[in-house]
Amino acid sequence: MSRLLGGTLERVCKAVLLLCLLHFLVAVILYFDVYAQHLAFFGRFTTRSPAHALYPASSSSTNCSRPNATAASSGLPEVPSARPGPTAPAIPPCPDVPPGLVGRVVIEFTSPMPLERVQRENPGVLLGGRYTPPDCTPAQTVAVIIPFRHREHHLRYWLHYLHPMLRRQRLRYGIYVINQHGEETFNRAKLLNVGFLEALKEDATYDCFIFSDVDLVPMDDRNLYRCGDQPRHFAIAMDKFGFRLPYASYFGGVSGLSKAQFLRINGFPNEYWGWGGEDDDIFNRISLTGMKISRPDVRIGRYRMIKHDRDKHNEPNPQRFSKIQNTKMSMKWDGIGSVRYRVLEVSRQPLFTNITVDIGRPMSWFNQG
Repeated sequence: MSRLLGGTLERVCKAVLLLCLLHFLVAVILYFDVYAQHLAFFGRFTTRSPAHALYPASSSSTNCSRPNATAASSGLPEVPSARPGPTAPAIPPCPDVPPGLVGRVVIEFTSPMPLERVQRENPGVLLGGRYTPPDCTPAQTVAVIIPFRHREHHLRYWLHYLHPMLRRQRLRYGIYVINQHGEETFNRAKLLNVGFLEALKEDATYDCFIFSDVDLVPMDDRNLYRCGDQPRHFAIAMDKFGFRLPYASYFGGVSGLSKAQFLRINGFPNEYWGWGGEDDDIFNRISLTGMKISRPDVRIGRYRMIKHDRDKHNEPNPQRFSKIQNTKMSMKWDGIGSVRYRVLEVSRQPLFTNITVDIGRPMSWFNQG
């Protein structure tokens, strides 16, 4: 009886031992399985490939849009921030109708006008007469070209009125004064060709060109100095003409052409020395290429002219009438592609860029016909 009980107890002990071993094995297997799952779960947040860790996909110090861009480095791999910083808000496009326009402007030329005063009045204008509105992105980049000689008094008034007006119009612009060197006969149209070329040398993004005489000031800032689908004549109502066009084809004073329009007419003629004729030739070129001239409403296209004595070197060209009749032939060889000049000085002033040029001298009147 005792041996029977002993055998039974031995078998029970062995069974209990086997159960304990089996429990231990199951516990070990479950432990390693749970541990592996924890590693996989947390690895998704901490694991980073070597290439991604050393060379982040984006970096604020490197401009990847330019193939030659370089970035300052300390020699250590960059550590990406946990959270990206806030991005700068996009600047909206400038409105078609600027909200700050005032309409009719009182123009007078009796008060003293030193350049220092004009500079104080326009703190946002950069060296060279460049300006970009800070609160919107203009659709065009405008170069204002002024043919010039011995008109410093007029230029001060022009800058005084035009800089605030162009800023209110939300334009991105630059002012270029093309100064004819020497005392030879004045050539307005050739100076405008020079201004077109020299402005593009400074900034190839110019796509609108306003050609303005220095003695004409607009009386209404709603006369927007922009380029459109057609060449534009801005100065359609001058006080010296009784605020009306002197004749239907008049294109003088202030005009605007896009870069494409200017090149389409081969620029302006170079052979109109002296006063008159070049604006009629330009009108003919525009008509011959199938374009139409646009004009503002007469109520906002008014201009005041600063009175002055006529330059003795800007007398009327006696051959201008015969030359105007030959525009169809002359525009093929006389224009932006044939202009010859020599730049003597480029001076970037606080309110404008002065470019002094030698444009040569006219042939005799007999040989010009």
